[in-house]
Amino acid sequence: MSERADKPQEMHFAIRYLTKYSYDADVVDNINTLRVKPAVNARQRVDEFNVRLTPEVRLHRHDDYFGTEVVEFEVTRPHREMTIDVRARVSTQPQPEPAGTNWEGLSDPVYQAAAGEFLLPTDDALGHPVLVGLYAAVSEAPTPLAAVMKVSDLIPERFEYRTGVTYVDSPLSVLLDGGAGVCQDFAHLGLNLLRHQGIAARYVSGYLYTTEGGRAAAAVPPTTIIDAGERRAPGPGATAAEPERRAPAPPTSSAVESVEVDTHAWIEALLPGDDGEPFWVSFDPTNRGLAGERHVKIGHGRNYADVPPIKGIYRGDANAVLETRVTMTRVEGADPVAAARG
Repeated sequence: MSERADKPQEMHFAIRYLTKYSYDADVVDNINTLRVKPAVNARQRVDEFNVRLTPEVRLHRHDDYFGTEVVEFEVTRPHREMTIDVRARVSTQPQPEPAGTNWEGLSDPVYQAAAGEFLLPTDDALGHPVLVGLYAAVSEAPTPLAAVMKVSDLIPERFEYRTGVTYVDSPLSVLLDGGAGVCQDFAHLGLNLLRHQGIAARYVSGYLYTTEGGRAAAAVPPTTIIDAGERRAPGPGATAAEPERRAPAPPTSSAVESVEVDTHAWIEALLPGDDGEPFWVSFDPTNRGLAGERHVKIGHGRNYADVPPIKGIYRGDANAVLETRVTMTRVEGADPVAAARG
């Protein structure tokens, strides 16, 4: 048997995130924050990462509070178009099957310390009758792991996946009242249900490679117009960097299939381990089950507001039209090099 026979099967993806803003008049001081670089963790490796901007400007990089890499930039001169072209090559592995846990472990000081702000309850839709009924259903689970899987099944059973009925800033009550939403709404509901049971949970943003009925959709907020004369500076912690250079040519590989996707949202829940060491389990309530090697994580936070893919402001009396396209290509024969910072 070969040395690699016992290793988890990797999947390799080439990802392109292309965003174009068109303005009907000149704008200036266009300040943007990107969270688009795939995360590096135990089951995910970034082999290449590259950002190209038009107009060309300097990039500023830092990791945010939750560990997601942030790319910031500002276009100061007048312009009517702005293009953000992000390319990455990522390798992923399946998630290990989680072990059984017990409710008593949630009160362990080690667990409480690791959980931090991901235990903070949400007061969105507090007392809503539909939410109260869901709380009761989840509380019947015999273990925290069973509660996670119950949430994963319960949400798609009770709510229809339907685009156009909710928006980026829609409160949870819109989903509960209307009975339909998208992955972002399902993730926010899952966070609420788990935290109510004392299980720490965090919102995950990323992509899902799917060719046969999987669902992945989340809205991208438009750039905000700033009234003439108002200025805002980039956030703290940014450090100057050289303009992004083009990445070297990718290693020889063969494409299996390319699909267009939208940004996707799922959940990571913190479970108490039998050995006393808490561990994160990643699951997708939109697609009913654990997240796997087809999920590519960008970052996580308390909710969507902590990890929007793009957020920006500009100065000028102009309307903006946003076009976004994300393409995932599964490739074979990718070079298994160590993760690169890009």
